[in-house]
Amino acid sequence: MKDPRLVAFGQRVRDLRKEKGLSQEAFADLTGIDRSYMGHIERGEKNVTLTKIYQIADALNLKISDLFA
Repeated sequence: MKDPRLVAFGQRVRDLRKEKGLSQEAFADLTGIDRSYMGHIERGEKNVTLTKIYQIADALNLKISDLFA
């Protein structure tokens, strides 16, 4: 069973990525995170490290707190 907090975080990342008009592959390139791993994050299948959260926020030009809004 997936952790609902991870699912919510992944959905937030996906929504923000799509708002920026980025494909998952382009976004993965911007973050420096492998595309397949990014898919796991967006589906809530991975417990994301703080380093990866920073990479995601930086690529979206957001504060980390914006990822949890």
